[in-house]
Amino acid sequence: MMEDRDAELIARIGELKGKRKAVILAHNYQLGEVQDIADFVGDSLELSQKAAKTDGNVIVFCGVHFMAETASILCPDKVVLLPDMGAGCLMANMITAERLRDKKKEHSQAVVVCYVNSTAEVKAESDICCTSANAVQVVESLDAREILFVPDQYLGHYVSSKTGKKMILWPGFCPTHVRIRPEMIKRLKQEYPQAKVVVHPECIPETIALADEVLSTGGMCRYARRDEVHEMMVGTEVGIIHRLRKENPVKRFIPISEQAICPHMKLITLERVLWSLEEMSPEVKVPEEIRPRAKAAVDRMLEVSKKP
Repeated sequence: MMEDRDAELIARIGELKGKRKAVILAHNYQLGEVQDIADFVGDSLELSQKAAKTDGNVIVFCGVHFMAETASILCPDKVVLLPDMGAGCLMANMITAERLRDKKKEHSQAVVVCYVNSTAEVKAESDICCTSANAVQVVESLDAREILFVPDQYLGHYVSSKTGKKMILWPGFCPTHVRIRPEMIKRLKQEYPQAKVVVHPECIPETIALADEVLSTGGMCRYARRDEVHEMMVGTEVGIIHRLRKENPVKRFIPISEQAICPHMKLITLERVLWSLEEMSPEVKVPEEIRPRAKAAVDRMLEVSKKP
């Protein structure tokens, strides 16, 4: 019965997608069933680039609110739908544009690097954006004596350790990634001694110190395809396991923490995607008084990402 229901939902989504000239983008943390209906599955950088290039009239963004905002920033002429407006980001809520403006007054010479896990208003107050995939590259590209990195202190700490640049770190963090603890890796290593340990740079430094590789979700997917990788411990939100197993069926993927679940990412379901296409709602639209400044910061990031 469940399979029949899903098949009917998928068929109706496909029909409406064609009628609306829509493209469905899904983040790697989405439910497996949502990933499976998407035209493209990726990490924040990949989805940003895909949104900028899509020729559809409608973007259905299966992710969280700041990602849909980024699509709206890059594609103001398109309708951007977020199937559940409750799909937010706790890290993004740890900083506001007003608080960032106050911090900038304290450090008037600082270049502000803004992790994309933030609102459009915060991006508009920043000099350049970054993702977990290109944060090191972005910071290395800056000729600045002082860098203010917002809002993820742990990604900032990792970038500082890789670049040697001292940075002022905003005290934000991802509640999902801080659940991935070093003791969990040590325990799993006893059971899977040959497994590669791959973690996300939003993890705490003690966890990162035990990793063989520190990668974005897109980087994890590419790493998993390597011939020498047979078993892999995965230190990020567990939704990515679906894609990893789907693309590498003969390999073993072990989540470091089964509790590394982002509840906001799981709000989007097939039913919500269908409803969104039917009603053409909820729409995410970044106000024009904010969009150009936010776009400038995102564009600078995309330009750096194009460089070898």
